[in-house]
Amino acid sequence: MIVGNIADILYHPLETPEKRGFQVEVAADAGSGNAAPAAAAVPVDLGALLAAASADKGKEIAKKCAACHTFAKGEPNKIGPNLYGIVGNKKGHAADFAYSQGMLNFAGNKTWSYEELYQFINHPQKHVPGTKMGFAGLDKPEDIANVIAFLHTLSDAPPPLPKPGTMVTPEK
Repeated sequence: MIVGNIADILYHPLETPEKRGFQVEVAADAGSGNAAPAAAAVPVDLGALLAAASADKGKEIAKKCAACHTFAKGEPNKIGPNLYGIVGNKKGHAADFAYSQGMLNFAGNKTWSYEELYQFINHPQKHVPGTKMGFAGLDKPEDIANVIAFLHTLSDAPPPLPKPGTMVTPEK
């Protein structure tokens, strides 16, 4: 306590600042007056990625998903629904699975297109706000394409792959 008092006497500021700390100047966005936005996501050619994708590599990457999902036809749901036949299927397709309210609100009558799957695998919480899926997502476009190629094989009649030139913008 004595040392603290001596330090206060020796190093007492001449003026007390209005605000404590150091202000960092941030460039403002000319249009809105807000701070500069993060770099925009660059669209990727999903058709070309899927044409070059490997279902075998996707199966390896999807082992991360096996803690919560099953993949074989007729297997029971786990924490997440069974993913057999997910490509082209209706969102919220498993009648015996308790989907989060976020997924139910998002699902409607929409189907899981390749573009939708890309967005969801890339960033589940951002693509479907309120989803109970705790997975953070995959960043690498090639990894996402490989997982989608694997999911494509898990179907009796998968929809055709998109043609090269089918662009999708990552959500991260």
